[in-house]
Amino acid sequence: MPGRPRASRRTILRTAAVTPVAGLGLAACGPEGGGGAASAPTAPVDLGAESEIPKGGAKLFTDHNVVVSRSGDGALKAFSTICTHRGCAITELEGTTLTCPCHGSQFDAVTGRVVRSPATVPLDTLPVHADGGKIVAGPGA
Repeated sequence: MPGRPRASRRTILRTAAVTPVAGLGLAACGPEGGGGAASAPTAPVDLGAESEIPKGGAKLFTDHNVVVSRSGDGALKAFSTICTHRGCAITELEGTTLTCPCHGSQFDAVTGRVVRSPATVPLDTLPVHADGGKIVAGPGA
């Protein structure tokens, strides 16, 4: 068209190459796991038998975004498994090390402390107790 500047082939290709990558990057960093933001329990949740948590071990409850560990003396601890780096739900537990699938942050399931960055803040502690042989965790537990 006369009077209207034309975009060069290089400009069109550069724009096409950058646009999809930028969109994918933003989607991968969010807390969405295919349907809304991940969150820790907002009320007490029954997590099953207390006997499932061995001394010195931990168990991940992905349905509730909680990890429960038991120290050598038998005391239970619970933490939210929402990564403190970008809010992703942590879905991997190996031994007592939790790994976030989004950016690789790692946390100690016994203490909640950061083991590997990019996270710098420990996991949120949740109240937990055993009630009639069942583990109950979350606010008000």
